[in-house]
Amino acid sequence: MPARFCADDRLRKQADFDRVYRARAYAADDVLIVNGCANGLAHSRLGLSVGAIVGNAVTRNRWKRIIRAAFRLSRLQIPVGLDLVARPQKGAKADFQLACQSLPALAGRIARRIEKTPQETGDRKQRPEDKR
Repeated sequence: MPARFCADDRLRKQADFDRVYRARAYAADDVLIVNGCANGLAHSRLGLSVGAIVGNAVTRNRWKRIIRAAFRLSRLQIPVGLDLVARPQKGAKADFQLACQSLPALAGRIARRIEKTPQETGDRKQRPEDKR
């Protein structure tokens, strides 16, 4: 598998970002905050959300390069079929090694969380008053 970050690996449309945020599945640690949802594809995709609160343009671009590289290099550890939106944790330092550890771990937590939730096809837990 080539270690490139091509167009098929990116979230680019606002509708895709909105879908990920609507899913409300996220995981965070000291380095990154990652939102995610299932995408129905045979590969995972990454979107970046690095706002002005992170710092100046140099700092924001450094974060984006680090997160993209972490995604590319840890692709085999990231579960397939996920759309992920990653952003740096407030106050975190842009560290490549920490991002490489953090991203696959958080993606795995999101994948487990998505598996546990009922599907949008109407499956829901029955409440005691519904069992009559």
